[in-house]
Amino acid sequence: MAVSMAQASEASPDGAVGVEGGPGGLGCRFAAFSFVDRITQIEGTSRVCGFYTIPAEVSHFPVSLVAEAIGQLAAWVAMSVVGFTHRPVAALAGDTRMHRPPRAGDTLELIVDIESCDAESIQYRGRALVDGQLILELSDTLGSMLDILEFDEPNALRADFALLTSTGRAPGAFKGVPMPVLHDLVGEGSQRLEVNLFVPSEAAFFLDHFPRRPVFPATLMLDAQLQLAQRLAETLAGGAVRVQRITNVKVRAFTAPGATLMLFAEAAEPGQTDVEPILIKVGAQAEGRTIAGAKMFFVPDSGETA
Repeated sequence: MAVSMAQASEASPDGAVGVEGGPGGLGCRFAAFSFVDRITQIEGTSRVCGFYTIPAEVSHFPVSLVAEAIGQLAAWVAMSVVGFTHRPVAALAGDTRMHRPPRAGDTLELIVDIESCDAESIQYRGRALVDGQLILELSDTLGSMLDILEFDEPNALRADFALLTSTGRAPGAFKGVPMPVLHDLVGEGSQRLEVNLFVPSEAAFFLDHFPRRPVFPATLMLDAQLQLAQRLAETLAGGAVRVQRITNVKVRAFTAPGATLMLFAEAAEPGQTDVEPILIKVGAQAEGRTIAGAKMFFVPDSGETA
């Protein structure tokens, strides 16, 4: 199926079950952690395109949420392909490249190229652009498909999808997420830092992620890990740095509301083919068990973006 911009402007999302109140279907759904405003094109199971506008008043929109937006766009197609019986979760991202940070007011053009999709998994790559300028790329990304009834109401999702592929929703529902608060820092001045991250028991983003089974978003965990890794990288560099690449992102378990995570960041030696001078390995542990990890590559920050 292909949804053109003209079709999207003319269609009407009549009977949008489960999309509550307000312009563009704002309400409990599509409010706190949804990053696709409109799906503009679907080419079978090979490509999907869409847009998301970061609200101008949002003060903190971490780069990990750009990756979240790409993943959500891929998820909509994956769910529709299997008739909303399964949804992808717990993505593995082989390589993420950052070209410039997102800014409040940016409209993200989202493009996903799907390599395979069935009831078991979706494999894809994607990119986000602003005014034609590439800001983030994802490749070698895999999401495992799980029973959708565990996470959400299928009919509500069908209605949400119908809205996104017709008029779209009115931008501006997202009100932001708090900066990660890291507690009990250990290892200052060493090659390894450890902190505690207290996951809130209640938060607006749980309404979207997910209605039937609230889960702490892996991209918010990644943002907290990035804050810790950047602190260590700046100590090692003796100055400002910026993240240029994140690889080997793996999330092995769900994190429930109210959990306490121990995050760590440790210096490592870049490989011979790595062009970035600083490599920081990060991880997250819950009750002594490692549940997530990644490699983060940093370069000196000259104040310019690629």
